[in-house]
Amino acid sequence: MASRPECACGDTSALAGGKKRIIFPCAGTANVGLISNEAALQLAEEGYGVATCIALLGSGDPGLKKRIADADEVVIIDGCPMTCGVKIAIAQGIIPVQHIVVTALGIDKVYERDYTEEEVERVVSAVWEGKGRSVDEATISCDNPESDRDSGCGCRGNC
Repeated sequence: MASRPECACGDTSALAGGKKRIIFPCAGTANVGLISNEAALQLAEEGYGVATCIALLGSGDPGLKKRIADADEVVIIDGCPMTCGVKIAIAQGIIPVQHIVVTALGIDKVYERDYTEEEVERVVSAVWEGKGRSVDEATISCDNPESDRDSGCGCRGNC
């Protein structure tokens, strides 16, 4: 299990590292989608961030977009190389700071509901360790000129 930082302020309602994070898991029904969702819920329970529905992001909900604008980081946990979650985010003008793909962690995609706690922990640990912070430029493009925040690809609005 990865080492998880404690909240420096002592307030258990604050998120780890003092960051406001929104975590969007895959909505897939294969094992890797279910693992993605379970990992996001576990990360939320551990204080890493708040798990939120990727379908709501896809709807363009203005309330969610405001929450995202107020957040420090957006984390996408996709189940497979289809990367539906990150594609939904980009379509809404959101570039994640961290993007994890479950199958890239050595977990095979099968169309079954079976998965292990070890597989969930592998994803949770990858997020805590920041393994999704290296941006895959083939998957994520930095074309959001309105953004004045670092969108995870090293730019601040002039990409």
